[in-house]
Amino acid sequence: MIIARAIAALSLCAAALAHPTLLDWDDLHRGSDHCGSGSKNVFETVLLTTSSEKRGVGFRWGKEKIRGVNIGGWLVLEPWITPSIFDAANQNRPQKDIVDEYTLGKALGRDAALSILRKHWNTWVRWEDFNKIKQAGFNVVRIPVGYWAYDTFDSPYVSGANVYIDAAIDWARSLGLKIVIDLHGAPGSQNGYDNSGQRMDRPQWQTGNTVQRTLQVLKTISQKYAQKQYQDVIIGIQLLNEPALYIEGISRDVTAQFYRDGYGQVRDVSDTPVILHDGFQAPNTWNGFLTPSDKNAQNVAIDHHEYQVFDQGLLQLSALQHQQLVCSKSESYNGADKWTFVGEWTGAMTDCAKYLNGYGRGARYDGTLPGSSFIGKCGFQNDINQWPQSFKDGTRRYIEAQIAAYEKKTQGWFWWNFKTEGAAEWDAFRLIDAGVFPAIRGGQVEYKFGRLC
Repeated sequence: MIIARAIAALSLCAAALAHPTLLDWDDLHRGSDHCGSGSKNVFETVLLTTSSEKRGVGFRWGKEKIRGVNIGGWLVLEPWITPSIFDAANQNRPQKDIVDEYTLGKALGRDAALSILRKHWNTWVRWEDFNKIKQAGFNVVRIPVGYWAYDTFDSPYVSGANVYIDAAIDWARSLGLKIVIDLHGAPGSQNGYDNSGQRMDRPQWQTGNTVQRTLQVLKTISQKYAQKQYQDVIIGIQLLNEPALYIEGISRDVTAQFYRDGYGQVRDVSDTPVILHDGFQAPNTWNGFLTPSDKNAQNVAIDHHEYQVFDQGLLQLSALQHQQLVCSKSESYNGADKWTFVGEWTGAMTDCAKYLNGYGRGARYDGTLPGSSFIGKCGFQNDINQWPQSFKDGTRRYIEAQIAAYEKKTQGWFWWNFKTEGAAEWDAFRLIDAGVFPAIRGGQVEYKFGRLC
């Protein structure tokens, strides 16, 4: 009888899921009983009523490869992903001082900023995007979210993004995709980059009560999304993205205790995997930490990020040299005693994407970023229709080399990013449509140039 009711409930939502434009986004915020999301949606009801048949995390960590993509620029703004938002916000501001999500709220005020953000949240990601991700062969999405989605702590940030996680869960469940929830921005900023929500010269995370506030937000996330009724979709909670352990003032010891406390909060709820970022240190330097030998810690993974565009020397490499470097560096993220994956990487070989180095800042590649020197012209890189075949082939070889290396040495990978407004080197959708990103069919990557690593 329970199964019959579950099937009936699911069938009521089939039309809405097939045509997501039927969903009323205002209802989403009111917490309605539509299929989109709400205080208790039909999928949660179905899952709860059939909980006796659904046990454990719905992903075979350690056996199944992650072939994922990041949903960046949605619930945490990044100027290079959606430059139009920042260009419009700064249009009548001579000082051009809106450079991240923090200054958007500070400069415009809550109501004006919320209007901009709500429109963006409603349109930047839809069911159709998740469907395209699924049809391209990806199996997991990593969703960055800022702490302010749950509590602004009286900062200029604007809240309201949290309900979109619920929408994403419904979309993913309808398609068979999995989700990693990634806390991408912490109070005070853990790295000083705009991708943390607040651009600053020196990060302030770990000063004052910022760590305690971060844990407070993580507790809210864990108490909801680490519940067993979400484990069919939520296969991991990442405690913090890219804490900059290379910066003086960001302590590894404090970070380690933060990780330990965050892990404990998740374990108070369930055995949902906990993900740690390596802090730009070799993943194996975290060996022995939060492992079965360390107070019987279980289900912990470590996230490593790999880019070759934020360094003047690396930007001078040829396409072949980029590929060779991938292969030679692959041992550096091997040998960890935890499940390891590459949570961010790209096929970009230039930093020519508009605002990639920050709003109003130039690029190293063309020498317009202060302190850099000219390597080559920027221009065609951001429009895939202008790419010569040699550049397409070089980029695909680079992408294939990375996929081969990451799948050989780690649990898998998440490409950054699923789409952008105009940064073709980073845009999975554009690269897929142009035949530059390899197809994934039947769980197999279709290599054009072979496994280079």
